[in-house]
Order: sequence, then C-alpha cells, then structure tokens
Amino acid sequence: MKEFDFLKIISEKLTDSSLIGDDCAYLEDFDLFITQDTLVENVHFSLYTTSPYLLGRKSVSVNLSDLAAALAAPKFITVSLSVPSHINNDFVSELYRGINDVCNQYGVKVAGGDITGSDNVIISITAIGKRQSLFFASRKYAKKGDLIVVTGNFGKSAAGLYALSEFLYCEEDIISSHVNPHPRISEANKIANLTDCDIAVTDTSDGLADSLYKIAVSSKHSLRIDFDKVPVSQNVIDFANRNNIDYKNFVKWGGEDYELLFCMPENLYSKLNTNEFICIGEVQNKDNSPSVIIEYANSHERITQEIFEAKTFNHFK
Repeated sequence: MKEFDFLKIISEKLTDSSLIGDDCAYLEDFDLFITQDTLVENVHFSLYTTSPYLLGRKSVSVNLSDLAAALAAPKFITVSLSVPSHINNDFVSELYRGINDVCNQYGVKVAGGDITGSDNVIISITAIGKRQSLFFASRKYAKKGDLIVVTGNFGKSAAGLYALSEFLYCEEDIISSHVNPHPRISEANKIANLTDCDIAVTDTSDGLADSLYKIAVSSKHSLRIDFDKVPVSQNVIDFANRNNIDYKNFVKWGGEDYELLFCMPENLYSKLNTNEFICIGEVQNKDNSPSVIIEYANSHERITQEIFEAKTFNHFK
C-alpha cells in the first residue's frame, strides 16, 4: 500500500518522528493535542450528494473525532480552503455556517486558515485540543485482559454512502450518518474523567475491523470480538437485505462511522453505562504477528496483515 510506504519514508527522513503514529500528536511543551484531516472533492465527498452546509459540519466533525480519540477537549481549529473558480459566495457562506454551527456546539473557535484556488474543492482542517486527563490514550496501550468497548452503531455511514452512490432508497438516519456525523466528545469526556491508567483508544473512521487491527499492530496484542455483540442498526440490516448485500461488510470495512473504540480494564468498564458503552470482546495475548479474531455464531474469521491490506481503504488504488 502506497500510504504505508509513504509513511515509512516520511518517518525515516525526519530527524525526530516520535510524534507520528496516532491520529493526534501530543505537544508536551504546551500540553496540547493537534491533528489534521483533509477532505477532497470526488475522493471523500461529492457535491452532488451533500450540501455546502453539511460539508462544513463534517469537515470539522471528523477532526474533532480524532481529538475525542485522544481524550482531549477541543479548543481551536484552522481552516484551509481550496476552491475552483466556479465556486460562488453562497457556497462559501453555507460552508462556514456549517463550520460555525459545529464549533459553537462544542465550544471551539476558528483561529485562522488559508484560501487558495484549485481544480476541486479541498478542505483541510487542523484541530487543537487541551489535555483533560492525567492519563494518555493511544493504540499502543492495549493490554491482555482489557475489554474491547465501543460507542454507537456500525455500518450506517457506509450504507448511506452506498445508497447515495447507487441512487437507492434508505432511511434518513442512514443518510444523515454519512453526511452529518457527530464526534463522540461527550463519551470521551466521561472516559477522561474516570480512567486511572493509560488506555488504548481510536475512532473508527476507517472501519471497525481496520481500527481493531491497527490497535493489534500498535500494541502487539491479538484481539478477539464477538460480532453478534457489535451494535448495528436494524435499518442497516434491512437496507442491506433489500439490496442483496452482506451488511457485515458495511460494519467491518465501511468506515466513516466516527465511533470510539476502547481497550480498557474491567474496573473502568464497571463504572460506565453499558447502554452507552458496549463491550464486544477482549484483548488476547501479546503476539509477534498480531491479528483480530472475529467470532460469528457458527464460524470465525482472522484478520491478518494480508487481509487488512486487501480490505482497508486505499487512497492510491
């Protein structure tokens, strides 16, 4: 995969690459977290299937989701906007109305940015958050015996994208999950206030199976989940059945759900609302070739590096 090749080259060329690895970097000198995400027209979104307002909302939300995965409190963003010559004032006005609404919702301020011309619409946002826990969150902190815990529902965004792309009917909540995701800031705050140790956390922006495997590799532990315990909306299952699709692929590899995935000790989980934080599995032994085992009612599946590289989203295909 070119993305991993590029990241390897970047790490080797930098004198200090210690801040690279998770979606957020912790800047110890300032006690801040920082992250950046870019949305590119016809790669991450289509102007035929979303409005400028919703695009503005989503461009902020996906960055705040990374801060949530670092258990950081979001504070500031900068916005770099590149647009072609046909984009008009109304588009920019609606885009920033969406940006402003999400910022107001989570107490975030826009602290500048940049505007340039380009062939397509490109929005690149840098988000800055303040540390709010004595302990840290990183994929590498998963430990044997940790419970694997998730928020929300899986597969909705992928089903929404498929419905929009194929002009298929589906329920409004499925479409909304794709075009207007909500970062799990509140849930991250609860964990930040309750945890008494470093824990593994990531968001599921690239899919549940992708996120599980990345934690496995970073922590060098294998992970096991019970698929039947993964929360999935009945609307997603019904949509998939109507269109002869295996809904499990939406859940495992669809991505853009922006839920949170934790590996946490049992004593922390015992303090949580189990309707809001759902346990789906457990971290297994330390492993030189870590994998993810997904158990079904009558079978199981092992996610290895080969399967991960074949299934996960690749920007350069």
